[in-house]
Amino acid sequence: MGVVNRRNAIFGWTVWKVGKSVAKQKAKEAVPGRVDDSIRPNKGAIATGLATLGGVLWFWRRRRGGSEPS
Repeated sequence: MGVVNRRNAIFGWTVWKVGKSVAKQKAKEAVPGRVDDSIRPNKGAIATGLATLGGVLWFWRRRRGGSEPS
């Protein structure tokens, strides 16, 4: 019988899921002043979106005016 079998795989998966949810709960409790169900903007996601939009616009503008010989 091998070390990796179905019983051990299911047990490991269960331990991983439970441990992950416990860690998330402890992390939420560790943040001071956090109010549950509060809607706050994710500043990192906003900055990433704006940077992506700027890159797309820059690329589009350069491609549009790229027919001139250099």
